[in-house]
Amino acid sequence: MSNPNEATLLKKYASEVFAGLVAPLEGVEISPLTADDPLAKEDALVRMQRELQRALEKPVSERRWVMVIDLRKCVGCSACTIACVAENKLPPGVVYRPVMNEEIGTYPNVSMKFLPRPCMQCDVPPCVPVCPVTATYKNEEGIVVVDYNQCIGCRACMAACPYGARTFDFGYTYTESTPVAEGMIVGRVSAEGYERAAAFEYSEEWPRTNLRASPVGNVRKCHFCLHRLNAGMLPACVTTCIGRATYFGDANDPDSLVTELINKPNVIRLKEELGTEPRVYYVV
Repeated sequence: MSNPNEATLLKKYASEVFAGLVAPLEGVEISPLTADDPLAKEDALVRMQRELQRALEKPVSERRWVMVIDLRKCVGCSACTIACVAENKLPPGVVYRPVMNEEIGTYPNVSMKFLPRPCMQCDVPPCVPVCPVTATYKNEEGIVVVDYNQCIGCRACMAACPYGARTFDFGYTYTESTPVAEGMIVGRVSAEGYERAAAFEYSEEWPRTNLRASPVGNVRKCHFCLHRLNAGMLPACVTTCIGRATYFGDANDPDSLVTELINKPNVIRLKEELGTEPRVYYVV
């Protein structure tokens, strides 16, 4: 897997990215949930699923998918991260939705701050114009995607992304150092079967059996679980959130839950000053 020097570099990079992401939250007071809040009226998953079906009946050009994350409810459990890894069969080093955390205060009066960070799905994505082979682009639904068969692995988009939302698939597996011995119930041979099984990102099969074939050697990122949306299901991170802190829907629907939330005064977006127009909103 990764060597010590690479691990040190990744740790340093992650800490710097986190510092840049949480800066907009400094001094922001987390507001309490009120009785008239739309989140208190009906189970969010039931409502979002109903609204998703309504959105899918509209022409593609009339939808605007957005994600809203309620930082008042996030407990940093990382259930969304694990759900994403399982749904997309992500290998070591590839994470679409990390939950960044920071300890604040002075002992013994300390608390934790959590920040789930999927791809921001920018309306003006800095990662798109720098790609030399147009492998990353905004699809007809406005979601920034990656064409694995077109990507040459130059990683220019990773350098351009101000949110650190892209990672590279080096072909690693979790079972590389797992022992192989006769009589083992679970070992490298049986476990690798799962790791090499095909994922269905972008509604296509992507097995990792060949280390020279996509998606190995490609840049990978969150895509709002497009394959699930096409099947009429919410993104995996949304359905798995134990605190109902993540919401998804069509912002062009004036009656949708996400529209209600993003029109509230206690909503922010990360690094708006860059002009990226992210589609991920945070309730604070």
